[in-house]
Amino acid sequence: MHIRAFKYLSPATIYILAYFAFTKQGIYTWLPMLYAWVFIPFLELAIKPDEKNMSAAEEEMAKSEKLYDYMLYVFVGLQFVALYIFLKSFSHANLPATDIAGRVCTMGLLCGTFGINVGHELGHRVNAFEQWLAKASLLTSLYMHFFIEHNKGHHKNVATPHDPSSARLNEPVYLFYFRTIIFSYLSAWKIANGEMKKKEQNIFQNEMLQAHMIQAAFTAFIFFYFGATVGVYFLLAAFMGILLLETVNYIEHYGLQRKETGNGKYERTMPHHSWNSDHVLGRLMLFELSRHSDHHYLASRKYQILKHHDESPQLPTGYPGSMLLSLLPPLWFYVMNKKIKKLQATGMTVAA
Repeated sequence: MHIRAFKYLSPATIYILAYFAFTKQGIYTWLPMLYAWVFIPFLELAIKPDEKNMSAAEEEMAKSEKLYDYMLYVFVGLQFVALYIFLKSFSHANLPATDIAGRVCTMGLLCGTFGINVGHELGHRVNAFEQWLAKASLLTSLYMHFFIEHNKGHHKNVATPHDPSSARLNEPVYLFYFRTIIFSYLSAWKIANGEMKKKEQNIFQNEMLQAHMIQAAFTAFIFFYFGATVGVYFLLAAFMGILLLETVNYIEHYGLQRKETGNGKYERTMPHHSWNSDHVLGRLMLFELSRHSDHHYLASRKYQILKHHDESPQLPTGYPGSMLLSLLPPLWFYVMNKKIKKLQATGMTVAA
């Protein structure tokens, strides 16, 4: 058994804190948010990034160790357990607005950090069971179309003007939200409709229609069983999870663009087309998502063996800190545009 795999159980600390948030009141309802957005970012400022890669032998061992996969399966289950506890938590007492907000934000954190992120990792697998788990995980954020657009749209068009999930230079994150959410959704429909026609399927085999039917049934069940008020709390948490995902998308490709080679085609996606972060805590909490350069360079590579590339542009801090920085556009532009100018000096194309 590969003992190193157990370090990826550390994100379970957020579920533990979430349990307190859902079962207690007062400051407890905000513990996960304080942990994710205060404690971790400040700690990452003090901890040096780890650029070390596995040796070839270690990589082979990690690649074949199923424990890494089993842990992802567990987190999918934990996500639904957490959602149930969250929904039930409003039936026991009349909570003040601050406690309600804390619980909704905590569930939103789980939706973005685990629901969508774990769904993202499993969505790249070819195993039908793992793809089913990916869609189930995305269901908790009502963002199942991400499975379609991300794998068949984003990875094809990343760092080009055709990708709604690649942020442009000097584009504020708040404008990016509108562009990426709307056009990613439309792109998913275009992809699903194209596949339906190509495979000569009937309309009920359309993957987007199926996703909408599942999400509608899931949401209707929550409203019916837990009540309209709690249903609205769920919708707010799901939306927060979506915003967290899109904030991650924003920082991952901001201002980077692949060179056009002619006839509407672009150079192959390379490690320097994504922002990277080797900050240890962010890597663990997000299952190595922050080693994003290698993920786009070879999307089939599992999270536990993602590599550092010396040519990858580096974010100023880990993902949590960089996400917070992006919410202050003038400060974000001040820090990141300096990095962009250095990249331009090396011949890198910028997404204007």
